[in-house]
Amino acid sequence: MSKFKTLLKNFLKWRYKHISNKTFVHILSVLVGFLAGLVSVTLKNVTYLIEAVLEKGIIISENSLYFILPVIGLSLVFVYVKFIGKKPMEHAISSILFSLSKNKGMLIAKKIYTPLITAPLTVGFGGSVGLLGPAVESGAALSSNLGKLVRIDAKTRSLLIACASAGAIASIFQSPIAAIIFAVEVFSIDLTMLSVLPLLLASISGVLTSYFFLGNENLFSFSLTEGFALNDTIFYILLGLGTGLASIYFTKMYFAILKVFDRAKSRTLKLVLGGIAIGIMLYFIPPLYGEGFGFINDLLDGEHLKALGKTPFDTFLDNIWVVIALLFGITLFKAIAMTTTFAAGGAGGVFIPTMVMGSALGNVVGKIINNSGFGFSVNESNFTLIGMAGLIAGVIHAPLTAIFLIAEITGGYQLFVPLMITASISYLITKNTLDYTIYTKELAETGALLTHNKDQAVLTLMQLDDVIETNFKAVSPEMTLGEMVHSSVCKSKRNLFPVLDEEKKLLGVVLLDDIREFMFDTTRYENTKVDDLMHAAPEYVFYESDSMKSVMKKFKDSGAWNLPVIKNGKYAGFISKSKLLTAYRQQLIEYSR
Repeated sequence: MSKFKTLLKNFLKWRYKHISNKTFVHILSVLVGFLAGLVSVTLKNVTYLIEAVLEKGIIISENSLYFILPVIGLSLVFVYVKFIGKKPMEHAISSILFSLSKNKGMLIAKKIYTPLITAPLTVGFGGSVGLLGPAVESGAALSSNLGKLVRIDAKTRSLLIACASAGAIASIFQSPIAAIIFAVEVFSIDLTMLSVLPLLLASISGVLTSYFFLGNENLFSFSLTEGFALNDTIFYILLGLGTGLASIYFTKMYFAILKVFDRAKSRTLKLVLGGIAIGIMLYFIPPLYGEGFGFINDLLDGEHLKALGKTPFDTFLDNIWVVIALLFGITLFKAIAMTTTFAAGGAGGVFIPTMVMGSALGNVVGKIINNSGFGFSVNESNFTLIGMAGLIAGVIHAPLTAIFLIAEITGGYQLFVPLMITASISYLITKNTLDYTIYTKELAETGALLTHNKDQAVLTLMQLDDVIETNFKAVSPEMTLGEMVHSSVCKSKRNLFPVLDEEKKLLGVVLLDDIREFMFDTTRYENTKVDDLMHAAPEYVFYESDSMKSVMKKFKDSGAWNLPVIKNGKYAGFISKSKLLTAYRQQLIEYSR
């Protein structure tokens, strides 16, 4: 280890002398893109290997008991988390966003390999989630720890995390442009010349890694046969309305199911309940099994019977309305199956289930139009594609990512106009109904969410610990005025004195202005106590719950220059308005560089 440290130290010295910071960041972005691409390829291959082994095994081929496999996968994840990981799993994208806003882009090394184990076990055994989130998380952890190793600053480390996400998406979908846009929309990266080139390099590196290991293998085997027809505009508007409502349903269902499972305190109970629920859903709706790329491809090929698989309703599938009903069932239950997988302890992502749900809804809308009896005819494959874009735009609040992703992975640039129509309508409906997404709701509630609003972003990046001042002389309520003057006032450079009890709880404050008139009247030294002089602070800052934004608001509303901080119910210090504004200006300068 000491030899490695010596080599690293010598390398860093050489780097500072011969490579500029800008060039070094570009080199790192290529490396990060490659590593994220490698992680994505590994995730896909391990997951597909597990699926292939199970598909050829006795469980599926002979007994058709595949619906019990998610329980086995979730149990294996449970064992890993309890005895090896020893830490509850977090939502991949949310944990990255939190690290960017509150932990200076630092992610623990364990996040590099944990997703590579838990996600394939979850998805490979049929958990109804995706691999994109774990791929981004593992790549982000790699880039974060690499940045720490080569001693780059927090802002550059955050940029490299965004590069890792771009590399992972470019590798999985082979869509470099959408990968860059995702990093900008989801991670709130400012698209400047300083950031766009590293993102571009990482995206290229990620997609080349995918091509090298997987060849030109595309996720979706689709060839566009019909472009945009002006007469279909109204139908794309209707699809936008439908995907907008479905996005709201998806998001609300996600939080509702998690809330139900939170009532079960035991992780074992969550596993049992979730496993049973998933098994029941898979028995009646087999396409909910796993990620669902096969399902999407079958719909794009017009093979809806193959997409539905073997179900208890096979004898009724000659009726197109039964098919439509089953596909709509997938639209409804994909969100439930996905969230149940998470709640039961599974690992995975939201992005790909969103695409599956959107493909089903788009196909349903196309089939209803074609079978309505009014003589309309639309291309159902196109509606399948555009339905995916509508759900991504609504659920993730990333309309540009949705448009470019679907256009790139299908070569369907002729559908750019309907993609824009549906994605924008879906996004507007969802954004005006739900302020936050699955990724961002909890972060926003705690004031830990970065946005493209520069003032808001700067406040989010600021840490409460950095502005708390503790050089105040505390006094007790029983202390006399004389004791206060001699032991605190004479020895303090501050004009404010917190009044504390024996347990360090804040009882009130005494200002120098409160005692200025009689501070030198010695006749009052013994008869006047601090308890007679103190009063409540104009407002309090609560360490556990107040964000920097709420602290700013408290200063504005109270008109105070100093506010006490309460941490775990006890006095922790004061925040001064001047200290807060100075820290804000410094952070703004750093953020704008």
